[in-house]
Amino acid sequence: MKSLLQSLFVCALLVLTVCPAALAQDLENTLYLDLASGRVVIEMRPDLAPRHVARIKELARMKFYDGIVFHRVIDGFMAQTGDPTGTGRGGSGMTLPAEFSNAPFQRGTVGMARASDPDSADSQFFICFAPAPFLDGQYTVWGQVVSGMEFVDQIKKGTGQNGMVSNPDKIISLRVAADAQ
Repeated sequence: MKSLLQSLFVCALLVLTVCPAALAQDLENTLYLDLASGRVVIEMRPDLAPRHVARIKELARMKFYDGIVFHRVIDGFMAQTGDPTGTGRGGSGMTLPAEFSNAPFQRGTVGMARASDPDSADSQFFICFAPAPFLDGQYTVWGQVVSGMEFVDQIKKGTGQNGMVSNPDKIISLRVAADAQ
């Protein structure tokens, strides 16, 4: 019996190591963010931000994010993407009302970028490299990286105070896991 349990434990570890997506229980609320360096698995949080999650899934299914650059990347803070113009001023054309929560911005937290108006989030989002408690309760948290953060860490960093990137890294594809083949 002990040998059987040990074998099952080893098999479970292998599955989780070889197939990070196995960590995600709900494929409809999981995203695969493919970068040149590897796959990032994001668990979406419809319990915190149902409208934001629905819009991100809608845009992902339209392949909106494919080829979009990480236009603003600040070392030790975050990597921002989702602007089809690559300037930091563009979006999909549909703004969302804020869905602030008590969820903290930690390493791997995915949040919506916005202008000074709390209800101005559109398609731009960011992934935190490190905890950012100064964002807590002021930006919408809609996801968490559960696998592949080492690939996020490799995204080319910007220069200067605003972190704009010349020759930026791109999203290869962003897919809802339930739709991925």
